[in-house]
Amino acid sequence: MTAATAPTRGDGALWPVGLVVAGLLCQEIGASVAIGLFPTVGPLGMVTLRLVFSALVLAIVCRPRVRGYSRSDWMIVVAFGLTVGGMNMLFYTALDRLPLGTTVTIEVLGPLILSVVVSRRASAWLWAVLAFAGVALLSQGGTDALDPVGVAFAAGTGVFWAAYILLSARTGQRFPRLDGIAIAMVVGAAISLPFGLLTAGPVIIQPPVLLLGLAVALLSSTIPYALELLALRRIPAATFSILMSLAPAIAALAGLVILGQPLTGLEAVAIALVIAASIGAVRAASLRSRRRGLHSPAAAPKSAAAASTGSSSAVTSPPVASSLGTSPSDAPSGTSASGASPSDKPEPTPAAYGTAPDAAAAAAPPAEPLG
Repeated sequence: MTAATAPTRGDGALWPVGLVVAGLLCQEIGASVAIGLFPTVGPLGMVTLRLVFSALVLAIVCRPRVRGYSRSDWMIVVAFGLTVGGMNMLFYTALDRLPLGTTVTIEVLGPLILSVVVSRRASAWLWAVLAFAGVALLSQGGTDALDPVGVAFAAGTGVFWAAYILLSARTGQRFPRLDGIAIAMVVGAAISLPFGLLTAGPVIIQPPVLLLGLAVALLSSTIPYALELLALRRIPAATFSILMSLAPAIAALAGLVILGQPLTGLEAVAIALVIAASIGAVRAASLRSRRRGLHSPAAAPKSAAAASTGSSSAVTSPPVASSLGTSPSDAPSGTSASGASPSDKPEPTPAAYGTAPDAAAAAAPPAEPLG
């Protein structure tokens, strides 16, 4: 990214916003298609289809190198892959018991709480309390309004999501480009395969089912990723973060329009509270990042150097989360989030791996992580 193409708030800011929203819509359309396949292959069979096709796409596009890594490198990437698999299995199992909007709203708590914890500021807990208030409203005042097992699965997805963010950062530091996520996706697909085959049976390899599984993988991962890449060339990362905070609302809208899942006024207020908490966390992290930049004598030269080399770290806004994790803007000096030098990876990735666990590590979680 050069100085001429750095994100600005000037002309042409609306179409990148549309790209981000389109990416979110693609994710939720993908989730809706996946839910439609539950009667045929079950939630775990759907996980297998999504992860296997995602792994194939990444392996073909990235062609990851598998030699030259240490034992500790492999331990990190395998742990990352296990997290990817576990997170997706819990997410789709939750979708089998809860509405789409409710599931996404509950799972958002994991990354949001992570951002609050690593901020080490008591004031940051305000946003966590606001988000918990929103989730509490989802019960509509009754203990049996939501399936408790589904709530547990959605909450577990949030925990795995927080682990995903931390492990993605460490994977990105050890593997160049997108090699780490490609290898992790193979691991995730491998662990989901026996569960999917056992629960779905032979129907999972029928051509119509395979085509729909490929569609889910493309809609939920590949297309949103490409749209986010385009959007991040034109809008600041902080703006991108706030837009990603709209994920629970878009998930609820997709559930209403595509799946016919009703949305009460109280549920709409609950989702709005979680969105407000996410936006508040993004804004607070952005302000702290700017203050740190103002007090750091090396901040301006570093940003200028990054802009001249085309590194995505030229974006000085706080890191963000997206369908693949979080922004590479917090990568170590001289590298991108994937560990490659700026010359190795000139294009910014919205969230190939994640960032170091700072105050904004998960301020604006996406509708769904990669998988």
